[in-house]
Amino acid sequence: MTRQVVTVAPHVSIRDVARLMSEIDSGVIPVVGNEVFGIVTDRDIVVRAVAENVDIAGPISKIMTSGIESCLESTELREAAHRMSELQMRRLLVFDDGGKITGILSLGDIAKLNEELAGVTLEDISDDESH
Repeated sequence: MTRQVVTVAPHVSIRDVARLMSEIDSGVIPVVGNEVFGIVTDRDIVVRAVAENVDIAGPISKIMTSGIESCLESTELREAAHRMSELQMRRLLVFDDGGKITGILSLGDIAKLNEELAGVTLEDISDDESH
């Protein structure tokens, strides 16, 4: 998993989040305040902001994805991959037992460790996305 997670507050502008993504070379940033409110991806910025002509000076909370899915650090890799397949998600936030974000697990991370498992997971996600 990616361990150095950068987060933003819900009031940060869409423009500033896009700039931050460019600076840290990441396509995903959790939106956090007193709790995890959501997650924003570079695709969210393009599809929900740019394509819909949303004011990019507005808050990231306007376009973020809420209803975050996650796993614990102690979750087995196969179980996390299965969860990603079931949920049709390519990323999961990873929390420690205390509820702190400690990383983001992506399909690419799984591929680095277990190419076969990543292939099956991607196939499951892609099959369901095409329907």
